[in-house]
Amino acid sequence: MRLVSLVSAIAGLIVWQLVGEFVVGNNLFLATPASAIHAMASMSQQGTLWTDVRVSGEEFIIGFLIASAAGIIVGIGMASAKSVAAVAQPWVSGFYATPIVALAPLLILWFGIGVVSKIAVVFSLVVFPVIINTEAGINPAGRELIEAAHAFGATQSEVFKKVSIPAAAPYVLTGLRLGIGRGLIGVVVGELIGANAGLGFLINNAAQVFNMPDLSVGLVIFAIAGIALTAGFKKLEQRIVHWQGV
Repeated sequence: MRLVSLVSAIAGLIVWQLVGEFVVGNNLFLATPASAIHAMASMSQQGTLWTDVRVSGEEFIIGFLIASAAGIIVGIGMASAKSVAAVAQPWVSGFYATPIVALAPLLILWFGIGVVSKIAVVFSLVVFPVIINTEAGINPAGRELIEAAHAFGATQSEVFKKVSIPAAAPYVLTGLRLGIGRGLIGVVVGELIGANAGLGFLINNAAQVFNMPDLSVGLVIFAIAGIALTAGFKKLEQRIVHWQGV
């Protein structure tokens, strides 16, 4: 399967190169992989690319980690106490259905164009899928397993740790995987609206002067990051919930 995935990626790059070179024939409309690699090498030598990668990486990692921790805690609270669920459910449902990207300008107005505002945008996009998946995972823990645990003298806290949490693990990890894509989108949106560094800032500057090779560099790096992070979480899921054979 890894070989198939690798062949698929290489075939896609070849098709992209052929279409860009022989069908479109103009980097203004479609940059080829070769031109994107050349632009990447040039920016790497200048040092600007790694600065942008570092800034965007910090924004994504910090926002993703904070949102993951907060989402898991709130999701567990909503699944464990009906009063917590009653209070939080309208807010979670409302904000999850709200196009958070439309609130990005407001977040940037509040927190400025620095890193903090981008972390806030990433947080707002990641936290709600994690909350919803965590709550959904803990609630349906098998009633038979819970009753069996009680029959063997397990306390409520032991049932929660040894039955509910393992049952919720696949759901939580799925929420985290969904959060990866949303978090990367949050980085781009935040940097497009207002930033002084980052890959979204690079994409925005390249788009304004129709520099398609530089723009493609930013897009390709985000795509590679999404693929790598999703694959990493898939591996983590296989190790943590190995009994499900995912």
